[in-house]
Amino acid sequence: MGSTLAPWVRTRLRTAPGAAWALALLVATTACLAAAFPLAVDRYGDAGLHRAVEQARPERSGVGVAAPPPDLRLPQKQREDALRPDALARQDARVRALVPAPLTVDRDQSAYGVRTTMDLVTRDPWLPRPTGLPAQVSLAAQAGLADHADVREGRLPRANGQVTAASAEVEAAVTAETAESLHIKVGSVIHVPGVERAPLAVRVTAIVTPRDPAGPYWSAQPLLRTPTLVRLPGPSSDADRYWLGALLLAPEAAPAILGTPGNPWSYWQLAPDTDALHAHDVDRLRSAIASLESGPALRKVRSTVGGLSDEYTSGVVDVTTDLDDVLTAYARLREGVDPLVAVAAFGTGTVAAVVLLMAGGLAADRRRLELTLLRARGASLRGLTGRLLAETAVTALPAGALGLTAALLALPAPRVSAAVPAAAAVTALACVALPLRAAAAHRTVRVHGGREDVTSVRPSRRRTVAELTLVVLAAGAVETLRRRGTSGSGGDQLVSLAPVLVGVIAALVLVRLYPLPLRALAGPAGRLRGAVGHLSLARAGRTSVPAALPLLALLTALTTAAFGGSVLAGVREARDHAALLAVGADARIETTGPLPAALPDRVRHTPGVRGLAEASIAYQAKPDDGRVTVPVVGVDPGAYATLTERTGIGGFEGRELTAGKGGPASGDDPSATASGERGSAPLPALASPTTAATYGTRPFPVRMEDGNTVTVRITLVRDRTPAISGAHFLVVDRAGLPRTAARPTALLVTGDRLDAGALRRAAGDSATVRLRAVERAGFVDSPLQSGAERVYAIAVAAGTGYAVLALLLALLRAAPERGALLARLRTMGLTRAQGRHLLILESLPQAVLAALGGALTGWAAIRLLSPGVDLTTLALASAPSSTNEAELHADVLSLTVPAASVLLLAVGVAVGQAWWSGRRGSVRELRAGDAR
Repeated sequence: MGSTLAPWVRTRLRTAPGAAWALALLVATTACLAAAFPLAVDRYGDAGLHRAVEQARPERSGVGVAAPPPDLRLPQKQREDALRPDALARQDARVRALVPAPLTVDRDQSAYGVRTTMDLVTRDPWLPRPTGLPAQVSLAAQAGLADHADVREGRLPRANGQVTAASAEVEAAVTAETAESLHIKVGSVIHVPGVERAPLAVRVTAIVTPRDPAGPYWSAQPLLRTPTLVRLPGPSSDADRYWLGALLLAPEAAPAILGTPGNPWSYWQLAPDTDALHAHDVDRLRSAIASLESGPALRKVRSTVGGLSDEYTSGVVDVTTDLDDVLTAYARLREGVDPLVAVAAFGTGTVAAVVLLMAGGLAADRRRLELTLLRARGASLRGLTGRLLAETAVTALPAGALGLTAALLALPAPRVSAAVPAAAAVTALACVALPLRAAAAHRTVRVHGGREDVTSVRPSRRRTVAELTLVVLAAGAVETLRRRGTSGSGGDQLVSLAPVLVGVIAALVLVRLYPLPLRALAGPAGRLRGAVGHLSLARAGRTSVPAALPLLALLTALTTAAFGGSVLAGVREARDHAALLAVGADARIETTGPLPAALPDRVRHTPGVRGLAEASIAYQAKPDDGRVTVPVVGVDPGAYATLTERTGIGGFEGRELTAGKGGPASGDDPSATASGERGSAPLPALASPTTAATYGTRPFPVRMEDGNTVTVRITLVRDRTPAISGAHFLVVDRAGLPRTAARPTALLVTGDRLDAGALRRAAGDSATVRLRAVERAGFVDSPLQSGAERVYAIAVAAGTGYAVLALLLALLRAAPERGALLARLRTMGLTRAQGRHLLILESLPQAVLAALGGALTGWAAIRLLSPGVDLTTLALASAPSSTNEAELHADVLSLTVPAASVLLLAVGVAVGQAWWSGRRGSVRELRAGDAR
């Protein structure tokens, strides 16, 4: 057997090259997609982590190590030597070596040195004193200044000789911002107080410009780059501010700081290497940071730093960082995204696996006579299976390797530990599909088999047990997802399998129920005129093509497509709604004061503007003359009611808010306006539930920002209103407000395809213009969100493609039998039109069953699982907390479009087969001995 194996395989491949190439293409495509999925997940995960670290300020993302000054009981020379550059450089190398993996340090952006922890008051009269308080400075001797700054004026500071704590003068540099704010020039001398010595003179020899101001070298301690105008605590006034800046000493001059009351600390700023951070290492990164902050790594750092400087201070070396908080926030976002992406992955993977099994089944069915003959002539089951495995492996293995290579080249990622097994699993399944199917069909030698049509085959006990097991698993997964939700279930794959299991159970149920309507309709169809209807139903029930795998593929794909489409639609709707709540309309133009009188007309004539509502917003209005402020919005009731109708936020009828005849009018006496006595009837007001609960329905006064008082009564309560967001608000008729308070401060614009540039030009520089589209785009602030959406959409599309392929394989499997039947019937007088009708009606039962079952299963899965699915993290990671959670609900298009596509495809394939059979002719189809 072994000596003839290779020639037999080569002969088979030469005999059917088309089938071999088709299998290779299927395996290569599937292996490429299977390997690309974990690579894409790693890529967007890494990109999201890098963005999270980059958005955090360097003082949060960096790791800071600080050691207090050497103990006063040590000799002065030893204390000075501990701060010299050589000692600090040795400590820096050892500290960086102690950072536990996988956290790596960016050596170029890291820094070390000595700085004062107490600001030093300068008495030089030429330094600016905004309110009379003297300026203060911080001394820092940070290594690497020449590598991170360009000299704008002068030269970099240096140490003349050996600097000690008793040195009278040292040199320093300042940044351009510090020089401008503190009026420092090259050659300026700043005196800082000394301890038991004369003041230390610091001569400025250079004004430098940072090369990367936002980088960790300068931003880990922003004072080194930018001075601060410090305001003393207490009541706000102009008499309690002073300037604070930094003087950058040469590293060799650090011992001079010991002669000042600045309490110098040695420090090491360890900037993480962002490119070396990977999402799959987040847990290990958090463990490494915890070890540095309060674990074994901290003990080693304290031993290293203390051992090189002073045994009395080694125990108080401090390690601080907020990088763990950044990683925790990222992990929380990842936990909300991953389960949703896993749903699409499991669905597509299930459909792809079914298609590979169907491809093997199709090959086994096409070669049934050949394999039966081999078994009848004495071929052992093991030998036959080995030949088929070798034949398939010769095609599948290179195709799988090609698909894996394509995925690795298209999506380079730092690790391939998940991509290689995924591609290997696809290749292995493709290799064993045909041998296992053939082994199951030919385990006993027989020439003729029994009937295998769907109406006569009865499920076995083992199949019943397997189906009941799947039912239990699906029910458990669904209940788990409903109770716990997707948050925090990133490691529970059963929860992500819930939508797939629902589709699997529906497929098994429909396979059980499929014969029942066929049997019920066979009798009435037989009494109809013509034989096409009866014959098509009989053919649909007597076909030997198994319905389980095609239905399983179609229902799983349709359920996944409906679930995935609804997820993506829910994400879009949640972002649209959140952006609408944030802006209040399609665009918002607002100023801190009254708008120009001509602005509304200019905005109305801007391209795309369909409607406009003016509003005067008083954010500091005080009801009942109390201290609590409640925003009061003055509007034109008619225009504002139209706005609420268009936006769907807090709708009401305009007449319900219109001021009564007894209310105030804009032309009343100014003296009456000032006193608030402008009418006897209070203004009707629309309020939030919280405001309504606080003030009730009684009339109450409201003191406006201009000092005038109006009386309002709450007549309408709405949860939200377009003009203002928050828990407290009042909306009244603008015509009833005092003249100064009634002037509009905001314009709420509605329209299609608004021109942002035209709106900004019309509004001018003094107004703030916000667009709903821009606000919506701001909710996607992480590559983790956008990458997850892309992967989800691609996975759903791939699943749909595999479902179409499954349908085509099912129709292709029955194509020879249908072609032969059509040829025989044509010899009996069947017309071409009747032949098309026959094939269409024969394919419709299974297609209709799959389409209706898929739509109903998708709807049921969404209804069952929606209580446990929260789309907020995926849709609104940066949305305000007041925005409602994004919930999953059924999307009509996602339910109907895939189902309708299945029907159209089935009809199209039937029509195409009828046309092709007519072109080939009946003689060719009826030749005896042809392999079907």
